[in-house]
Amino acid sequence: MTHENAQATEHQFLIQKIYVKDLSFETPNSPSIFIEQRRPEIGVQLGTSAQNVDPENFEVVVSITVTVKMGERTAYLAEVNQAGIFTITGMPEQHLDQMLGAFCPNILFPYAREVVSDLVMRGGFPPLVLAPVNFEALYLQRLQQQTPPAYA
Repeated sequence: MTHENAQATEHQFLIQKIYVKDLSFETPNSPSIFIEQRRPEIGVQLGTSAQNVDPENFEVVVSITVTVKMGERTAYLAEVNQAGIFTITGMPEQHLDQMLGAFCPNILFPYAREVVSDLVMRGGFPPLVLAPVNFEALYLQRLQQQTPPAYA
């Protein structure tokens, strides 16, 4: 076995657990909001975070906040923190950052989207299906914003 092949076998990625870390749903203007005939305005905020649980395990959290307004009144506010514990070993630092900032959030997002949709329907509102998110592009955009331009 070559040295390169030995290094490749040292990399390990496992999903240990996927869970809802926190969730909230509010309908501050119910019941009157249910009879309003205005077109809803939907705002979505998205975030990710990662932290070490121990040297080989990391918790990654995808945070989604959906605010729906009808005119000036809030119809509902849904907040979901979808989390996962991932075992990652033998990964160079730059690849580890990409795994935690893009790859793991891509795994978690479908779960978070399902929780948001379920919360909204259980709250008495029409289904809300969030559009897919390209966490790889968001990760690269974040890297570009952190790196000073070469010509500066």
